[in-house]
Amino acid sequence: MTRGTRLGKADWLDAGLAALAAEGPAALRAEALARQLNTTKGSFYWHFQDVPAFQAAVLAAWAEALIARLPTATATATPPTTALRALAQGLAAPAGTSPAEQAERAIRAMALSDNAAAQAVAQVDRARHASISAFLAQIGVSNPEIATLILAAAQGMPADASGDPMGTLVDLVLALR
Repeated sequence: MTRGTRLGKADWLDAGLAALAAEGPAALRAEALARQLNTTKGSFYWHFQDVPAFQAAVLAAWAEALIARLPTATATATPPTTALRALAQGLAAPAGTSPAEQAERAIRAMALSDNAAAQAVAQVDRARHASISAFLAQIGVSNPEIATLILAAAQGMPADASGDPMGTLVDLVLALR
């Protein structure tokens, strides 16, 4: 951004998510972000009452963005087994390209010591669990612990995992039905 370009709230939130992903929670400061965006702190305070309000908005935007990307079992034309596999693989994949996806590791780390971040993580995890559960229900898998296992495996998958371990896990679950 250049001076004279009017920044919107979404610009600040995207910058906050990018800074969080790159530098961690300490990067969520008005002055540092204003410098990064080549604007004044006044622009920041036009959109946010203070830094804690901004941090809360960043966490809310993160959760909203990730939840909005989740497929729903009723709104997809893809067969449920294919959709479940794609969902699980997407959750296990290294950070994507969106600011929200890239900030996930930092927010999960932040959640270990920040209650607001922990609540945002829990909100995302509940939505992901519900999405996985809905696909499992469509294919006849009713044990709720299977969705928990898939979600836990996806979150713990190392970024450098070779092959397709998440796909193999989903295939194993599907073979058991």
